Amino acid sequence: MRDLDLTTLRLFVAVCETRNIARAGERESLAGSAISKRLAQLEDMLGTRLLVRRRRGVEPTPAGETLLEHARILLGNAERLAHDMGSFAAGVKGQVRLLASASALAESLPDDVAAFLRMPEHAAIQVHIEERSSNDVVRGVRDGIAAVGICWDAVPRLGLACQPYRSDHLVLVTHRDHPLAGRPSVRFAQTLEHEFVGLPANSAVPLMLHRAAAELGKAMRVRVVVTSLDAVQRVVGANLAVSVIPREVAAPSMAERKLCLVDLDEPWAERRFGIYVRDPASLSPAAALLVQHLQAVAQQAAGRAAH
Repeated sequence: MRDLDLTTLRLFVAVCETRNIARAGERESLAGSAISKRLAQLEDMLGTRLLVRRRRGVEPTPAGETLLEHARILLGNAERLAHDMGSFAAGVKGQVRLLASASALAESLPDDVAAFLRMPEHAAIQVHIEERSSNDVVRGVRDGIAAVGICWDAVPRLGLACQPYRSDHLVLVTHRDHPLAGRPSVRFAQTLEHEFVGLPANSAVPLMLHRAAAELGKAMRVRVVVTSLDAVQRVVGANLAVSVIPREVAAPSMAERKLCLVDLDEPWAERRFGIYVRDPASLSPAAALLVQHLQAVAQQAAGRAAH
């Protein structure tokens, strides 16, 4: 099989996303006939049908869906490669791409990375951070989208190496006037009588909470779903619902938003974060330095907490 060229893959992705060759041509500034010719050559080269023509357009076959998934990864990697090489041409000596969960980004990770970059010996290093769900962090590192990932260490590792980072503590967050406010602690079962605001269902904490509720033979009453921890606190501050989020995220804004934090008397309330990499020995020098720094500051924080 001849090498796949990125231009044809980009056109194939455009056709799959628009479900129409003419619209894909408009998006890519190319005649529809030229796209059709390239796609026919692609199908001939791969020896399988990739698209099915319908009355109102086209749709990918099962083989086409598989190619679409791989094509997006390849095109994303090519874009990052071009960006990274451009950075080297501009004088940057090292670049690290890092994926992180929302909780990690809302807590200590930005400060830890900033401390790393402030060191004079790291002046020629860039760090690019992108937020993903915990599961997507691990998948992204596995697929080569990033060299390093930071997320909850209870997610499936998918063959990656995982080294310890920091920890946090999940608490019940309520409005000051809520019936559960002011208690020293509650069991999770006690919270299920109340309505929740939560994050999208594919996030790590909602998945864990729904599983814990199911084990109790109950279901969470989710009234509102938002996309950020800041929005969670705003909804709780409006006394519309309660939520379970890290203490380290909610504590700084307690007074401003009239929040009350109640300890959860559950073994899973303390979470540990991990530093995920494909192979520690194959990290670039810049990525290895960042991982070493993150491990060191995490160990220092653990030592202070122990005392």
